[in-house]
Amino acid sequence: MSFKKSEKLYQKGLTHLVGAVNSPVRAFASVGGNPLFIKKAKGSKIIDVDGNEYVDLVLSYGPMILGHRHKSVEKAAKKALKNGYSFGASTENEITLAEIVCDAFPGMDKVRFVNSGTEAVLSGIRLARAFTGKDKIIKFSGCYHGHQDALLVAAGSGLATLSLPGSKGVPEGAVKNTLIAEYNNLASVQTHFDKYDDIAGVIIEPVGGNMGVVIPQNNFLKDLKELCKKNGAVLIADEVMTGFRSKFGGAQEVLGVEADITCLGKVIGGGFPVGAYGARNEIMENVAPLGGMYQAGTLSGNPIAMAGGISTLTELKRQNPYEFFDEMGSKIETILLDAAKKYNVDLSVNRFGSMMNPFFTNVKVTNFEQAQTSDTEKFAVFFWEMIKNGVFLPPSQFEAWFLSSALSKKDIKIFEKATNKAMLAVSKM
Repeated sequence: MSFKKSEKLYQKGLTHLVGAVNSPVRAFASVGGNPLFIKKAKGSKIIDVDGNEYVDLVLSYGPMILGHRHKSVEKAAKKALKNGYSFGASTENEITLAEIVCDAFPGMDKVRFVNSGTEAVLSGIRLARAFTGKDKIIKFSGCYHGHQDALLVAAGSGLATLSLPGSKGVPEGAVKNTLIAEYNNLASVQTHFDKYDDIAGVIIEPVGGNMGVVIPQNNFLKDLKELCKKNGAVLIADEVMTGFRSKFGGAQEVLGVEADITCLGKVIGGGFPVGAYGARNEIMENVAPLGGMYQAGTLSGNPIAMAGGISTLTELKRQNPYEFFDEMGSKIETILLDAAKKYNVDLSVNRFGSMMNPFFTNVKVTNFEQAQTSDTEKFAVFFWEMIKNGVFLPPSQFEAWFLSSALSKKDIKIFEKATNKAMLAVSKM
């Protein structure tokens, strides 16, 4: 398998792009080697500029739940393009997509569309502060909520301390109101509520996706919601990644909890740039023009994105592929664990709906600290062997894999063959 054209483009891209990429994970820094450049995709497959074809388990980090270039989505986008690209004014499709999204989330009466998951979370947190009149936000180590200053933080030396900036360029003042707790550890949240009386809300990925797939344990989310309610704080669910991936709606409903504010993205745009935040009327009526919390966007509700979102969610509801995802996910999990056992490789697999990933550790992973016990050097070897054998994975141990309804039995056979070769390579390290 040759990567010569990707290597050439990488060298060319270094001149005018930062690291030749427009998002850090694409640089392949954690797995080594040069990044791949993609030419096209269709269905379950993605093809790079060298003509190499892969079964795609990245799926643009989640939104391509129907596979690439689904005929209904492509038709809807082309039809919308004929009417214009952007108007800076309202369109009927914004109302249509809002109805679909609100109907899918029991705790959502109104929604505001934005352009990305980062923007959705930024706005959702501002709304939590506007609604409660309080300032502090609790987040969990290992949960990623976009690149806004206030949430780019590390836990520092202790879970109950004010956090330190996790990125250069983020001043300490920007994160002074951000507190860090440990995922699946309610006591770490209680510690903050005991110490501070000005906590506006707690933000969480209902299922972690940026420390690998990490699932809440022992009614953690239900207890977290009760703790928020008891202390006059709101629960913010960041479902940018999980929205519509475990059922038609949110992971919240599967896990038996209803957040006060929900942030969405990815699937609701069908591959086009879109995000959203929504809540019950009491909360959303704080947003301008109804209330005093200001948020605006020239491209918010973009007509092409709305058309893509409507088509994606309409087709997703028609297909109802969630049993299929469970079946395919179970097969992939079994293949991974069987291959690891065969070649005596430590491996733990977490799976939720159509999201999953393996950890190269013998520890059951329920939080970020446990995720970090993974052997990232083994993952790097595994990653490149999978690539060379026709499976496209996220180039990071700590990124979720995603399934699409376009996956076939043939794709699973390709995955199984690649996995056995990759585990063999890992066992020889």
